[in-house]
Amino acid sequence: MAGEKNKEKLILDAAVALFTAQGFAATRMEDVAKKAGISKGLTYFYYKNKEDLYMALTKKAFEQLKDEFRESLRAKGKNGLEMLTDLVQRIWKFAKEQPVYYHSIIHFLDLLKKYTSPELKSQINPLIIDSIHFHKLLELQLEPTRFGIQIVSQGIKDGSIRQELQPEITFYTVWSMVLGYEKMEGPISFEGKETKISPEAWQRGFLKLMQEMLKGTIQATKPQVVQTSLF
Repeated sequence: MAGEKNKEKLILDAAVALFTAQGFAATRMEDVAKKAGISKGLTYFYYKNKEDLYMALTKKAFEQLKDEFRESLRAKGKNGLEMLTDLVQRIWKFAKEQPVYYHSIIHFLDLLKKYTSPELKSQINPLIIDSIHFHKLLELQLEPTRFGIQIVSQGIKDGSIRQELQPEITFYTVWSMVLGYEKMEGPISFEGKETKISPEAWQRGFLKLMQEMLKGTIQATKPQVVQTSLF
């Protein structure tokens, strides 16, 4: 059993290295086998095709992401809002240090959108739906979310997050903001942009705005009415 797990790890590690260097489309199963130092036939024994391998890689990515969520939830001496802030920073770090894993998660979220739509489901590659790892992911992808909702619930309970907020909606909103932040890193870093803002300043501003929104410290100001005369 240990030997099988070791071979699976060799294959996954080889796939990560190749997907990082040359992308998914340009990588063949033969390349993965060669990189892993095992036969092509043995590679196909563990993974039926490249799509199955990518779903296995995505499953590992979600498991690692789940660990980041769990660590934030277990943080001692922090209130819910501080845990959530820690989680956001962990996700950013994960995205930078594990780009192939992070992008596989984003890809799966896109797949899930199609999978849950009767009109779009047929657009998914049948080899993906046929993968046992894809079906395991349908359940696994919920686990980080459960931890995230617990963190928000803790914040509402300890008063660090506004009492009137609903945990599920709040977490999914923050999660979507974090995904959007990663999408906008390129435009923010582009030197030719008209809006002058450094990535560092944007990151600090993002966290501050998120915290103030969740604490309820952002107050709308009513425009001052100025008495004027037309004549």
